[in-house]
Amino acid sequence: MSAELDPVIHPAHRLRICAMLVAGTTLELSVVKENLDLSPSALSKQVAALVDAGYVKQERRGSDSRRVWLSMTRQGARAYRNHVAALQEIVASTAVPAVDAHR
Repeated sequence: MSAELDPVIHPAHRLRICAMLVAGTTLELSVVKENLDLSPSALSKQVAALVDAGYVKQERRGSDSRRVWLSMTRQGARAYRNHVAALQEIVASTAVPAVDAHR
């Protein structure tokens, strides 16, 4: 296996956050929260881990400082792609052959 799982991205909620952001979009934190169904404190913890790793950028824009926006950094997008590649390698290497249903 050449790609490696990223311990920062691997937890399911962080993986889902990255999947939402990797398309190059900037999303408001409330949109991410609604899609993940996490408490504000749990979401904050997951986002903080991604921000601390340099994978996600968090910023406030405009006059409404209560709104927080998230976007994936280039480093984060690269780490996400490598993580997904590692998952795909695991799945491909452990795939069970289909059983003939006519037996």
